Amino acid sequence: MAFSALPLAYCTNVHPCRVVTDVPAVLDRYAAPVRAISGFEISVGLWLPEAAVDEAGAADVVGHALASHGLSCHTLNAFPFGEFHGARVKEQVYLPDWADRRRLDYTLSCARLLAAIVPPGGEGSISTLPLGFKGFDHRPEFMAACADHLLTCAREFAALEAATGRTIRLALEPEPCCILETTAETVAFFTALFERAARAGIEQEARRHLGVCYDVCHQAVEFEDAATAVAALTAAGVRINKVQISCAIEATDPTDTAQRDALLAYVEPRYLHQTFARGADGTLHHAVDLTADLIADPAWHARGPWRIHYHVPVDAERIGPLRTTRSELVRALAAIKTLDYAPHLEVETYTWPVLPGADPVDLAAGIARELIATRVLIGNTA
Repeated sequence: MAFSALPLAYCTNVHPCRVVTDVPAVLDRYAAPVRAISGFEISVGLWLPEAAVDEAGAADVVGHALASHGLSCHTLNAFPFGEFHGARVKEQVYLPDWADRRRLDYTLSCARLLAAIVPPGGEGSISTLPLGFKGFDHRPEFMAACADHLLTCAREFAALEAATGRTIRLALEPEPCCILETTAETVAFFTALFERAARAGIEQEARRHLGVCYDVCHQAVEFEDAATAVAALTAAGVRINKVQISCAIEATDPTDTAQRDALLAYVEPRYLHQTFARGADGTLHHAVDLTADLIADPAWHARGPWRIHYHVPVDAERIGPLRTTRSELVRALAAIKTLDYAPHLEVETYTWPVLPGADPVDLAAGIARELIATRVLIGNTA
């Protein structure tokens, strides 16, 4: 199977957005220059917070803005519910979770908007959080509430398809330290979810409209093999509705002072940077966030290599003395190409504003370099 014939997308969660009228400015200031610098047609994976997507006339504003810039949108990022560019986001990005009715309502609003802007007969995808964050306390009925809301989502997406002719698919995005973080956890959850759907008489709708977003950075941080992960999801009948093309930081030798010193520049207050280490015996160790204390901890120095959930530009194989997981990206894309369908592809480096030494003036050029490199990578994937 070939990769999606749709234009390669980049995710606009890298840009602040608070109200729907911010969308035309984002497209004008960033997306249009990205396309111009890239030199080929691109798409945008839009992120609109709950406050923006629920504004009256939101779909008309977004649709007009896209048309006026000659851009398309086939996928939304509905993971961040609210403020994503504040001073401190960290674990708050996982709220509200899928046991909360507000998460369902927000997702349905996103689906209605997306169905209004994709072409007739087209397909759209919406990425979302993997149920919730393991670090929070959850009531006993948490998993059942999540499942019920997701099955409601499947019913509503099926009704939306019947009414509009557009197929919208939800994509739960496994992430380190979340309820669904490993492929094994994801397969187990979907197996139970589809059984629940079958008892409710909506298994077909659930399998058609519910699946995963495979974020390459996230599974690389977990030290998962992409081919094995994709094969496991396929064997379980779990559809990969979206692939987020992303790279993590890797310290190949944490005993090296230069590598540890370089990591200090990535300690920052806005986003959560889950850190995993794989010992010589294969044992995985994890910390919820990258901190100066963790970097200085002698007990962690012998646990190598380290991989950190810090999205870095996907065209880079090295950043100073640190490596990136770009080699894992190559393997992941090769695995995705073996599927008999084509997930939406989206470059997602939302951390540009907090990258050490990053110049906001060069943001469009940096994103364009990522898209150019990704297009080459896709073209060269056997």
